[in-house]
Amino acid sequence: MRLVDDLVDFVRGQGFVLDFSDTSFADFFASELKVNIDDPQYAANGRSKGKRLRYFLQTCDDATAVRALEALWEHRSDYLARSGGADPVANAETRYQGLIGRLNGGAAPKPAQSPSSPVVDPQKITSIKSELIRVSSLSAQARGFAFEGFLKGLFDAFGLAAHEPFRLRGEQIDGSFQLGNETYLLEAKWHGQPIGAADLHTFHGKIEQKAAWTRGLFVSNSGFSEDGLIAFGRGKRVICMDGLDLYEMLDRGIPLNQVLERKVRKAAETGMPFLRVRDLFPS
Repeated sequence: MRLVDDLVDFVRGQGFVLDFSDTSFADFFASELKVNIDDPQYAANGRSKGKRLRYFLQTCDDATAVRALEALWEHRSDYLARSGGADPVANAETRYQGLIGRLNGGAAPKPAQSPSSPVVDPQKITSIKSELIRVSSLSAQARGFAFEGFLKGLFDAFGLAAHEPFRLRGEQIDGSFQLGNETYLLEAKWHGQPIGAADLHTFHGKIEQKAAWTRGLFVSNSGFSEDGLIAFGRGKRVICMDGLDLYEMLDRGIPLNQVLERKVRKAAETGMPFLRVRDLFPS
């Protein structure tokens, strides 16, 4: 626990955890561990974020502690990269890996991998990228349906259990897929102009009519207008991708699962529905 204190409590003093606010701390536990860290049971020793984190780690099983620490380490690494400062903890990574090893029963720690991130043959990636280019050469009328078909093939290639477009009474859903334990509805647009706030709000309205755990992915080949994203606001249940995201992801061989998971995490931390692949995965 002294090591954990060193790793997460160096930003602003005792009781704080990295750069988390109360809201982002709760969002972090909800998205990474499906845990309500605001539950009074975790405040047995006090309500500060640091005390709740310590109580959680002291009372959960070792496997859950490993998942929590791995997620915290990733967030910590992102924070240090953004701040550009040196690591204030001596030999932090070596000590952290030793802790993970002990919690794993002495076994050497393995890099965290998403169970839903299958290895996709490079030739398959090349074929998918070629299909995206082919869709862009079609007529405007044919492009929309072909784009939806392209996306289903893309999601299937990465094992995301995609469903084809379906119609409910009074509304059209372009499809759905499974990411981890979460169900996402899909909106796909190939317009000449960037998507504005109206389309984003309409899609979010569809999401809000479904189960509380439903989320949404809005894919717009032409992107999103800056004014539209500002008007749409933060803290929604929708993440966004554009055509450049798709091409860059395929061109650089970044698994779709990793792109979506990183977008979800950053949306939880910042409230922003759209962050580009090039910013999420700087080369």
